[in-house]
Amino acid sequence: MKTLSIIIPAYNEEKTIIPLLQKVINVKLINDIQKEIVIVNDCSQDMTPSLINDYILSRPEANIRLINQEKNQGKGAAIRKGIEIITGDYVIIQDADLEYEPEDYNVLLETFLKKNLNVLYGSRFLNPQNKHSYQSFYLGGRLVTYFANFLFAQHLTDEPTCYKFFEAEFLKSIPLKCSGFEFCPEVTAKVAKRGIKIQEVAIKYYPRSIEEGKKIKWTDGIEAIWTLFKYRFVN
Repeated sequence: MKTLSIIIPAYNEEKTIIPLLQKVINVKLINDIQKEIVIVNDCSQDMTPSLINDYILSRPEANIRLINQEKNQGKGAAIRKGIEIITGDYVIIQDADLEYEPEDYNVLLETFLKKNLNVLYGSRFLNPQNKHSYQSFYLGGRLVTYFANFLFAQHLTDEPTCYKFFEAEFLKSIPLKCSGFEFCPEVTAKVAKRGIKIQEVAIKYYPRSIEEGKKIKWTDGIEAIWTLFKYRFVN
């Protein structure tokens, strides 16, 4: 029986973490694939860890594991910690907010299994029904995607997407160094340098505002572009 590992990096997400977990648990995966949920709490300063602990106690039948970072290290460090401990056959990255729809796991799984892929991205831009909260984020995502395509001969529409789906052993074989939001460009660069053309499928997207807790900043876009350039020329 196959298992999908869902890595959820979380930092100060007390308003959304429980509804998100409920959505993840409610998804019935195709082919009787099971779920392993690994939450990496990046030293949250709100009620996030206690809410998760209470939820785990209330749902003992769910395969949920909580890892608490001793200090805040960033999203990339949290994802790397999750990659270290997952045991599933496949893995997807899931933000702790409600911007992405866990029902799309099956959309990704269907294409992933049908085409026997190592990696697959869920694209927000391939779905014309999706909206974007800020013009600056929209343009920033497009710019990062342009440089990813230019530097690594890809044909992506949404490089910074959260929904990056991998064969677990393949992801574990990639030596990641990221600590913050640069996980996305680093993993894209290192996958591309293995000669893989990254494929995409359309997914749903429900953007939240800065007031609602969106954390990424314009400087993270600059760092993403720098990371792409860096890993184009170094390992």
